[in-house]
Amino acid sequence: MITVGILTISDSSYRGERDDLSGPLLREMAVEYLGAKVELEAVVPDELDIIKGTLVVWADEVGLDLILTTGGTGFGPRDVTPEATKAVIEREAPGLAETMRATGFKITPHAILSRAVAGIRGHTLIINLPGSPKAVREDLEAILPAIPHGIELLKGGIGGHEYQGDGS
Repeated sequence: MITVGILTISDSSYRGERDDLSGPLLREMAVEYLGAKVELEAVVPDELDIIKGTLVVWADEVGLDLILTTGGTGFGPRDVTPEATKAVIEREAPGLAETMRATGFKITPHAILSRAVAGIRGHTLIINLPGSPKAVREDLEAILPAIPHGIELLKGGIGGHEYQGDGS
């Protein structure tokens, strides 16, 4: 079973000024589509050190398989989720973010403004998603089919290798 943490990054949701709609949607999708167990959920402000610290603890100390973040991936001056993620990952997984942007671009040209990243820390896959529930659903649906295989490989499995390219 895949263990998941959901981290909502939003100043207004953290202050209680706006309901977090994307975090609960991520929970629902992780359980429904991945059969995952959501072990941790949190809402934090758009603060680089808080985001980094949470990602490190959830990956290293809790040992989650997958961390899904929502929010803070745009061009706003306080949008620092990609920087926090890049600071803690050891290897990038660019195909996930590229697929999300390409899928979103078919719906709106604004999707290419996403700065979301995905990467690996130890045995944990970390994926940044937008803050909008609509975009979260579209983006996560685009990459869901690949996630279980990626998690299996991170856990040391060999998986079913349908594609025999560079390291998959």
